[in-house]
Amino acid sequence: MTTFADLGLSADILKAIQDVGYTTPTPIQEKAIPYVLQGRDLLGCAQTGTGKTAGFVLPMLEILGAGRARARMPRSLILEPTRELAAQVAENFEKYGKYHKLSMALLIGGETMVEQVRALDSSVDVLIATPGRMLDLFERGKIMLADIKIFVIDEADRMLDMGFIPDVERIAGLLPPLKQTLFFSATMPPEIRKLADRFLSNPKTVTVSPPASTGENVKQVFAMLESRNDWLKREALRMLLKKDNVRNAFIFCNRKRDVALLHKSLVKHGFNAGALHGDMEQSERTATLDKFRHNEIALLVCSDVAARGLDIDAVSHVFNFDVPFNAEDYVHRIGRTARAGLTGTAYTLVTPDDMKQIAAIEHLIKLKIDREVITGLGEPKEETDRHRHRRNEKPHDRRPARGKPPVSRHVREKKPEHLPSSHSAQPVVRKAESSPQPKEAMRFDDDLPAFLRRSPASVKSKP
Repeated sequence: MTTFADLGLSADILKAIQDVGYTTPTPIQEKAIPYVLQGRDLLGCAQTGTGKTAGFVLPMLEILGAGRARARMPRSLILEPTRELAAQVAENFEKYGKYHKLSMALLIGGETMVEQVRALDSSVDVLIATPGRMLDLFERGKIMLADIKIFVIDEADRMLDMGFIPDVERIAGLLPPLKQTLFFSATMPPEIRKLADRFLSNPKTVTVSPPASTGENVKQVFAMLESRNDWLKREALRMLLKKDNVRNAFIFCNRKRDVALLHKSLVKHGFNAGALHGDMEQSERTATLDKFRHNEIALLVCSDVAARGLDIDAVSHVFNFDVPFNAEDYVHRIGRTARAGLTGTAYTLVTPDDMKQIAAIEHLIKLKIDREVITGLGEPKEETDRHRHRRNEKPHDRRPARGKPPVSRHVREKKPEHLPSSHSAQPVVRKAESSPQPKEAMRFDDDLPAFLRRSPASVKSKP
């Protein structure tokens, strides 16, 4: 069995790895680290949760430990598509570089530039950045890139999805031609392969698992619903959370506005839940992730900003409240569970409108996913569209436009004696979920395990 010592790492790095508690490298680390130490360009294809970050952090610490940077002239640059991924890479450098004297700067949006500029004014060995903030500081003359020795493009397929590739190409054009480039992606479609050909020079290719495959330890279930009504979806989610042994879970929505709505609904029904999406302030996003990481929040409702690369172990469940638009995103979402050899469960709520997407998912992962039909949820208590759906109403159920009661043809000339003059067929008004509920309904959380109940702080917070 290969050990970290067999990979050619120094004693200080081996000691830091031992402090963390790791003994043997993962497949991506075992294959990638020797090539990086040799100074070769690298094309790495690995799923999330495979230890990819340490696969480039550890050899970079070894290489950079031999020199020192000058002010405003960092020696390495790592580009990440999101703030959370950038912060996570920074944590890895702090963890594994604890016995080194290398300096690091984290350049991400949503934070003040003052501290970032101050860090750049001193010597910076490792620069970790999102593309937008990186270019902003460069254009302000706060940073020079002429001394970059190692350039890392991480989560390249996510960069492509988020529209960052033009920024990445511009940044690459600012770097010196003689440098080592490490290019990582969870998937390798033709577009990513073309990008790699432009950025890399005679690279070594490392693939540790087939692209777009799901973990063997994940139990996958399609929860089939008979309607696309959002109330029914929320009721089905609550039922699954209640019946399954959910220790903690990511709950994914396709749209940011749905994250806020679902989070509010879960808290109202007594669940200990938090929310994470791109419109939140960075400080709020960081605080929410920390609470989830430390089990202060059991459920994290999020958009795809949290679907890639967040290193949170021992997550028991993933729920797709919405079927993702792209089949590849399904793989990345459910990759949040069953990490580091553990088992996990991934539920996806499927409505009749989602059949095309789930067919694409099964085609991509080459696996038939189990179906579980969800019934007996009751009648929807609300309509979630801006205007009430009326396609199922009969003509006499609708209120006339001018406010006059409808009168059928056979009673226009003379009303029956038994029909009061004030009578008219009124539309049925269903209680909205946000309206006051009977006390019995508000005691829903009495049936929940303690860790899933909303915390006292969430009860006191404003809606």
